[in-house]
Amino acid sequence: MVLDNRGLTPPEPMQRTLKALEELKSGEQLKIINDRKPMFLFEELDQKGYTYEVTPREDSGFEILITKKEG
Repeated sequence: MVLDNRGLTPPEPMQRTLKALEELKSGEQLKIINDRKPMFLFEELDQKGYTYEVTPREDSGFEILITKKEG
């Protein structure tokens, strides 16, 4: 699943991302595209046990691949 959060103002990108994560099953992934690095989201993901990889985009945005841990 891919969620494009570009052009949205905070806190909408984080709210949309957290809602989409509720739909994931163990081992599934969500890719989000943001204008900025979502620092507050990273804290939330760490607390909830998700893993994530951050990749800078050429357009100065970021792609974050979030994985729900199995189990």
